[in-house]
Amino acid sequence: MLFPLLTPSAVAAASDVPDTVAVDGLSFSRADVAGAAIAAAERLGGVRVVAVEATPSMATVIAVVGALMAGVVVVPVPPDSGIAERRHVLDDSGAQGWLGPEPAEACGLPHLPVRLYARSWHSHPRPPADHPAMILYTSGTTGAPKGVVSTHGSIAAGLDALAAAWRWTASDVLVHGLPLFHVHGLVLGVLGPLRLGGRLVHTGRPTPEAYARTDGTMYFGVPTVWSRIAADEDSARSLAGARLLVSGSAPLPESVFRRIADLTGHEIVERYGSTETLITLSARVDGERRAGWVGLPLDGVETMLRPDPESGGTGGDDLPHDGETIGELLVRGPMLGVGYHGRPEATAESWLPGGWFATGDAAVIDADGMHRIVGRLSTDLIKTGGFRVGAGEIESCLLDHDAVAEVAVVGVPDDDLGQRIVAAVVTASGYDAGDDLAESLIGHVAEQLSDHKRPRVVRFVDDLPRNAMGKVTKKALLDES
Repeated sequence: MLFPLLTPSAVAAASDVPDTVAVDGLSFSRADVAGAAIAAAERLGGVRVVAVEATPSMATVIAVVGALMAGVVVVPVPPDSGIAERRHVLDDSGAQGWLGPEPAEACGLPHLPVRLYARSWHSHPRPPADHPAMILYTSGTTGAPKGVVSTHGSIAAGLDALAAAWRWTASDVLVHGLPLFHVHGLVLGVLGPLRLGGRLVHTGRPTPEAYARTDGTMYFGVPTVWSRIAADEDSARSLAGARLLVSGSAPLPESVFRRIADLTGHEIVERYGSTETLITLSARVDGERRAGWVGLPLDGVETMLRPDPESGGTGGDDLPHDGETIGELLVRGPMLGVGYHGRPEATAESWLPGGWFATGDAAVIDADGMHRIVGRLSTDLIKTGGFRVGAGEIESCLLDHDAVAEVAVVGVPDDDLGQRIVAAVVTASGYDAGDDLAESLIGHVAEQLSDHKRPRVVRFVDDLPRNAMGKVTKKALLDES
C-alpha cells in the first residue's frame, strides 16, 4: 500500500500536528491532506490519466495524492515547460485533463481545480501494487522525453529501502525546496514523508537562507544547492544540528563535500538513481561516505558492470570490482519502473532479460561494493589514445581548482587520438580566461590524475547549456566543438 497513514481510520493519530506538510505558505495536518485528497479523488470519476501542473504548492500535493488514492495515473508537468514539450508530454501520456493548479497552457484539455479546504472521509479501494501510479518524463538529453511508468509497488519499495538506509522515520522533519515534477523533489521529497509519517517543509526555493531558517532533521539538495550553501558560511553552519544532508540528481564536487563537512560536521550522503529506477544506490547513515562515490546497493538491489555494449557486452557480463575498471552499470530491484509508456522497442533496449535495467551510465565498483558514477556512456566515456577515461573524474578534478566555477568535459573526434578531451570552463569571479589559465588547468589535471586524462583543449564559456532539469546538455557542447 502506498500511503498507509493516509487512510481515514489512521489520520486521527496525526491530526494534532497542524503543520505536517508546509508548502507555499500553507500548513496542513495529515488529516487535512487526507481529507482534501479524498475530496479531489471523488471528482475524478472515469479519468484514467491526469496531468498536474507541478508548481511548488499545496494544490500540487493534494492533486498528486488525490489522484494516486483514486488509482488515477499522475503525469507531473514542469510549470516552465515550453509549448512543444508540454504537448508532447500530454499527447504521449494520454492525459485526459488537468488536476490541481491552473496550467499555464492547458493545450485544449479540461482543468479541474482542487478545493484545498474541501474534506471527505469516504474510503477508496487501495490500488494493487502493480497498478501504474505515475508517468514521469525523462530529461530528454538524447531526444524527446520518454515517459517512465512507475507502479504503486515500485514507489513504495523505493521509499522503504531509503527509509532503511537513512533510518528515516516519523520523527524526521524533511526540508527542501526542490521542484515537484521529478523523482527527487516529488517522489522522495513529498511522497516520502507522507508514507513514512514525518513532517515536510518545502521552502519554495532551495536557497541557503531558506534552508538556514528552517529547523529540520533532513535536508535534500542538488549539487548546485550545496555549492551555494558551502559558499554561505553562516547558512551552512546553521545546518549543523541536522541529522542528515542528502545530495543527488548530479555528481557532487568533492570540494563541496569537504567544505560542507568542515562547516557543518556532516559528510553529505550521496545517492544514485534515475527516473527509470528511482533510487538504487546510497551511502548509509551508519556507513562510509566517500566524496565522489554514491554508496552501496539499497536493500533488494543488485548491480553488475558490463563492457560497453559497443564492445559486445551483454547482460551476463560482470567486470572486475576493483575500483578502476569502467563498465556500464546494470541494476535490478523492486523499485524499478516497468518501462517506457507506449515505447516497446525503447523498453526492450533498456529493460533486459533477468530483470536488469541498463542505466547507460559508466561506473566503477570497488572491492567493498562502493559505486562511483563516471558519467554517461554516450557522452562521458571518452576513448582517447587507447585509454578509456571518465569525463566525471576530470570534471571533479577541475572543480577543485579555485579558478573553475563550472565545467563540462566532452570527447571530440580526433584523427590521431580517436577522441581528444575538451573542457568547457566557466571561470570563477576574479580569474581572467586566457592561454595562461588554460595551461594551468591542463597541468592541474595531469598532476592530480594521469597525463593521458588531461584536457587537450580548454574552452572558456560564459555559461554551460542546460535543459529544464538543470542538467548540462553535452550534445550541445559537442555540436559547438
